[in-house]
Amino acid sequence: MASPLNVSVVSANQQIWAGEASMVVAKTVEGEIGILAGHEPMLAILAAGEVRVNTTSGERLVARADDGFLSVENDTVTIVARDAELVS
Repeated sequence: MASPLNVSVVSANQQIWAGEASMVVAKTVEGEIGILAGHEPMLAILAAGEVRVNTTSGERLVARADDGFLSVENDTVTIVARDAELVS
């Protein structure tokens, strides 16, 4: 089994969610991207839309994020949005 992703979703003024996940899907200005463990390091500009997180416990979280960026490095995914909130 692959190691989990360490994920952090933050807005300009607060942490929205942090934990371990098996997959993250986010909308960037170039299209939707899925992140799994072992993903190449990258930096992308977020577009307004959903960020979906499949946690290691099997839960599926959905956050709305408006603008910002997504960073992936060493199985750590950081999503920083101007405005973000959990919708489920």
